[in-house]
Amino acid sequence: MLSVHDLGLQYGKRILFDEVNLKFTKGNCYGVIGANGAGKSTFLKMLSGEKTPTRGSVSLEPNNRMAVLKQNHFEFEEHEVLNTVIMGHKKMYDIMIEKDAIYMNPDATEEEGLHAANLENEFGEMGGWTAESDAAELLSHMGIKEDLHYKQMKDLSGSEKVKVLLAQALFGNPDILLLDEPTNDLDARTVTWLSDFLADFKNTVIVVSHDRYFLDMVCTHICDIDFRQIRIYTGNYTFWYETSQLMARQTANKNKKVENKRKELLAFIQRFSANASKSRQATSRKKALEKLNLEEIKPSSRKYPFIHFKPERQPGNELLKVENLSKRNVDGKLLFSNVTFSLNKGDKVALLANDSSTMTTFFDVIAGKLAADTGTYEFGQTINWEYLPNENEEYFSGEHDLDLMNWLRQFSEEKDEQFIRGFLGRMLFSGDEVYKNSSVLSGGEKVRCMLSKSMLAAPNFLLMDEPTNHLDLESITVLNKGMREFTGNMIFCSHDHELVRTVANRIIELTPNGIIDSLLDYDEYLKADRILKQQEELYGQMA
Repeated sequence: MLSVHDLGLQYGKRILFDEVNLKFTKGNCYGVIGANGAGKSTFLKMLSGEKTPTRGSVSLEPNNRMAVLKQNHFEFEEHEVLNTVIMGHKKMYDIMIEKDAIYMNPDATEEEGLHAANLENEFGEMGGWTAESDAAELLSHMGIKEDLHYKQMKDLSGSEKVKVLLAQALFGNPDILLLDEPTNDLDARTVTWLSDFLADFKNTVIVVSHDRYFLDMVCTHICDIDFRQIRIYTGNYTFWYETSQLMARQTANKNKKVENKRKELLAFIQRFSANASKSRQATSRKKALEKLNLEEIKPSSRKYPFIHFKPERQPGNELLKVENLSKRNVDGKLLFSNVTFSLNKGDKVALLANDSSTMTTFFDVIAGKLAADTGTYEFGQTINWEYLPNENEEYFSGEHDLDLMNWLRQFSEEKDEQFIRGFLGRMLFSGDEVYKNSSVLSGGEKVRCMLSKSMLAAPNFLLMDEPTNHLDLESITVLNKGMREFTGNMIFCSHDHELVRTVANRIIELTPNGIIDSLLDYDEYLKADRILKQQEELYGQMA
């Protein structure tokens, strides 16, 4: 068990949290959530001992081992991949190095030989004799093929290093597992495998993530950093979010009787329990919900932006026609070819590819920013399309480096100051913030500005390249709702599983040798045998 006693963290006059008392128990997975800057990652660093709190303490039960997902992707550059994974169990790895050094020493004394024998026994008791095979199995589940296991970390790509470091954290069945954004740079199938692994994990997991699907799949509890406190609530992220919203509505409706409020909450909990039937942890979660003290639930203080795309006109029958499109990158590598499809009314297409650069290039081609090597594309005459690029720096530099009022005004037909200020307010820019220069905005603030630009354009067709990048959970949640309710067409790509699952009604996967075009929903697509065979055929062909 891991305990937190009277924990507090303060920077000058700014208090992140104070008098925090928590217990993290075996068999549970705790998702740490909070607004940007609330201290989620800092809290994990205090739990691991990497950062010292202003006051209070963190205590780990004796003989319990804690593992942490490393954020420094270059820390193990000179080490073999397999050894890097085994390093996740530091004591086991140190024993392995010590005993192997004695065995390799031809001048080792009899006393050193006896010491090596004792180390060998201790190594075996820790599971060391199967360490290499266990590490290899984890790597295989992560998609790291056997021919990479004995290479040095510096020879791996960035996404491969992320997977190795995740395998390192999972290795050796730690008692406490701390994961900060573990799904970053993972493909959908690896995220699904990790979700299943953690759902079956018998020890304690504490995780920070912006991936709502992942939080819903693995979390038994939510740790909410709010009101300068950290409170633990039973249930996954969706349950916390829906309950918090319900409590906010009830708080706003002061005339509602207490008994009616309680009945509404109980009815909600019952519906949630029924809808959670597919979860691996549904049974234990339902029992926990039955013991839930409703009086402890509080509405969140977090603010949500307003995101709603309203088309100015309805599209005609001709939407978008793409024929035989292909493109190579600057190094001559074929990114996609033989891309041919047309859209029907209501299509919301999730774009997939083996790497993000392929999708970004495709978006840049059909948005007119890059020329295709071969092929054509044509939007219908009634189409008013709007592009939300992944890289948006060009919109916030040079002639566009304006204060927010004037930045947004350049994209609005309505130039009135009150209208512009009101629009910015709905996107959470208030007071003197509207006079900040656009160049000094954070990544998340720039994305909210780009979303404002897109809404003002009133498009009936959206092109969106990773629209959730840099956004917090609150913004992601309302963007998801806005995309789902959009009545026009769209093509988008995203690493956010929940966004793809709930928005897309069609999936197009780009490969160097053609496309896979499917009407399966996202979860079915990832599991379908025929899709896996198509992928093997298309990716297996030489470009």
